[in-house]
Amino acid sequence: MNEIRLGSLFDGIGVFPLAAVRCGIVPAWASEIEKAPISITKRRFPGMAHLGDVTKLNGGDIPPVHIITFGSPCQNLSQIGNRAGLAGEKSSLFFHAIRIIREMREATNGIFPAIAVWENVMGAFFSNDRMDFRAVLSAFTAADISMPASGRWAGAGMVRGHTPDLAWRLMDAQHWASPRLARRQRVFVVADFGGQCSHEILFKPRAVQSISASGGDCWLSAACGDRGSFIEAGRRVPITRPFQCYRMRASAKERTTEAFRNSFGLPTDPFPTLLASTVSPFAFWYEDDPAGGCVRFPTERECERLMGLPEGWTRYGADGEEILPAHRYRALGNAIALPCAEYIMRGIYDVLTRRC
Repeated sequence: MNEIRLGSLFDGIGVFPLAAVRCGIVPAWASEIEKAPISITKRRFPGMAHLGDVTKLNGGDIPPVHIITFGSPCQNLSQIGNRAGLAGEKSSLFFHAIRIIREMREATNGIFPAIAVWENVMGAFFSNDRMDFRAVLSAFTAADISMPASGRWAGAGMVRGHTPDLAWRLMDAQHWASPRLARRQRVFVVADFGGQCSHEILFKPRAVQSISASGGDCWLSAACGDRGSFIEAGRRVPITRPFQCYRMRASAKERTTEAFRNSFGLPTDPFPTLLASTVSPFAFWYEDDPAGGCVRFPTERECERLMGLPEGWTRYGADGEEILPAHRYRALGNAIALPCAEYIMRGIYDVLTRRC
């Protein structure tokens, strides 16, 4: 193959394929089962095949690709989930992705995929008494990976001396674009089957391309953290104070007055992580009219901006029909922040083009 191609398992609304396209990589196929995200990505990537349920795929039978990405379901790993871990009904789908990767490599004599990327919630570091993340690393390498001497997983690390070469990193989306995105702490694991460049992909400083509110491109240095508003305000200066709902509930339960008051939002607070199940409200007013403020929820377009996505990315489906707001909110709450995905894709593109 003369072009670098990507396959996206648990694709959602196509953030990895979008990041790939912006780095010169071709999205070849995706696997997803939810109707609204499939319709959105069919509209955005008409040339990308849809393969359906991962449990019914055989990696040796599907088109080989250089890169496989997968953000397997996080419900059983999340700190707000049921904490069943990788043994849970949803999060155990991780092992189907590993199976597909192995089947493809066996069918292609170890050539494809060359790189795999796994994304998940920070709770993966802690679930099942911290043993689930060990199971993730062991599944990639088919070897028994020992726990760190500290008994805790660091926010970044590497596993050398195995195939694939592994690196992981905890990335918070709020620090990866300007204006500032929503807080979104996610673990990314990069597996390099064809060399020892996982660290270069995940740790090397590089410029990232960001999408402005109008949809145009601009270049930013990685991890710039300037705060800016995502509200359309014209020439007036908007003030926003996102509510920290989990902090609010915890402080109310513990009856800690100061913590409860602070949960209404501090000037330095990022917007809370977008969730598939709920949307956090925020206080909004203009600097010249504080009495005219209100409390409201972000719109779907604002949620797209908070994830670094182009405006309207989730608005329409394949046939031009409008996606229901509830489905857009759910899809965005399950999505990956674009600047983080693009930073990784840029590194993969650099590594694979150098090898060719």
